[in-house]
Amino acid sequence: MSRLVVISNRVAVPKARGAAGAQGGLAGALNAALKDYGGLWFGWSGQESEDRTGNMNLQRNDGVTTATIDLSARDIDEYYNGYANSTLWPLFHYRIDLAEYENETGKGYERVNERFAESAMPLIEEEDLVWVHDYHLIPLGDRLRERGAKNRIGFFSHIPWPPTRLLTSLPFHERLVETMLAYDMIGFQTEEWLGSFFHYCETELGAEVDKDTGRINHKGRTTVARSYPIGIDWDHFQAQGETDEAKNAEKRLLESLRNRTGMIGVDRLDYSKGLPERIDGIGRFFDQHPERTRDLIFIQIAPPSREDVESYQKIRAELEQKTGQINGARSQVDIVPIRYVNQGYSHAELYGFFRASKIGMVTPLRDGMNLVAKEYVAAQDPDNPGVLILSDFAGAAQQLACEGKGAVIVNPHSPDALARAIQTALDMPLDERKSRYEAMIGTVRDDNVQDWTKNFCDDLAGVSL
Repeated sequence: MSRLVVISNRVAVPKARGAAGAQGGLAGALNAALKDYGGLWFGWSGQESEDRTGNMNLQRNDGVTTATIDLSARDIDEYYNGYANSTLWPLFHYRIDLAEYENETGKGYERVNERFAESAMPLIEEEDLVWVHDYHLIPLGDRLRERGAKNRIGFFSHIPWPPTRLLTSLPFHERLVETMLAYDMIGFQTEEWLGSFFHYCETELGAEVDKDTGRINHKGRTTVARSYPIGIDWDHFQAQGETDEAKNAEKRLLESLRNRTGMIGVDRLDYSKGLPERIDGIGRFFDQHPERTRDLIFIQIAPPSREDVESYQKIRAELEQKTGQINGARSQVDIVPIRYVNQGYSHAELYGFFRASKIGMVTPLRDGMNLVAKEYVAAQDPDNPGVLILSDFAGAAQQLACEGKGAVIVNPHSPDALARAIQTALDMPLDERKSRYEAMIGTVRDDNVQDWTKNFCDDLAGVSL
């Protein structure tokens, strides 16, 4: 069997599995796949070096080999904070108003992709399967091909793919997308993002697209693109629920609620998550139902991210301001309606918080999938489950809407729609909560991250081109 080489912006060392954040399941699944296949995981160490030393740190932990390189301050600024997170991330999340188009950051992005290819190429053996992850490394497959790689190379986009008319606002968009067609397999989270990619290839590149098979023919090369909705690590997450850490977290939150209903949101501090809009919706609900400040407490856990990027600094300030305004208007000596927590928690603690909360709010303005939605469902008590309020613009909505019988689907841009959804969830009878939970739990359990990993790797190894 071929080895597997995973290449991503950052590398998750196996011993770090279960650390705070939704990426734990993905990291665990990729580590498990690397153990099964053999191989290694290559990427940036997360560390800054004063200059380009060319040094590589090789480690072996829990049966998995990791290989990491440091980046210079200039590389981090131009490649990571610049093009990846100030250009591609906002554009791909439909926030063209926040996208910054700077030639220098684009050059830095290409320079770091060249360096990744240069550093990774000596590690890749002839029969290896190579799996590249996410928007940071779109051109990497093409750069590996330029260095003679004949391997099966796959790419997975964990974030949305924008409509063609948005993508064409990106300078040199054709060049960027053509580098993607150097991959043998391309995976997207949903059929919607896949369809947007097909449309771009047809209309802007003039490629031949067979939507039934996913085959894209362009300039004598064939690439296959398909959707692979990612899931959670079900077994690992359920095991977290059995720990004292999870049970203590559940007890701690329940005691603090004092018989009021807990409603929870867990999101990275990012404008794509719709956090200010969510707070506006909660404010609208309390405006319409002031008496229910004694019935409902909202807990927003929002760990900071990308703090060097100006737009992230602004959203933190905006969120703190909106939360403070509502609490100032609605708090009493024994009641604070919104708890805003600007830190991360372990998977075990999140399991306990989810189980203690009878409403889960997952209302991004745009999201590739959103595993928090699936984790919330997975943590519920089947005999007394909570209600998931889910944005129509999250990738997870395609699986968890369940034809109107699963999550309460909402337009996150509308404060009135959010307020109505909160009222629906608060007043929902137990029988309906159970039926909605039962409609969702099968896909959350069965469409797990291990199957997602296996399906993509099997297709990459066996795809006929």
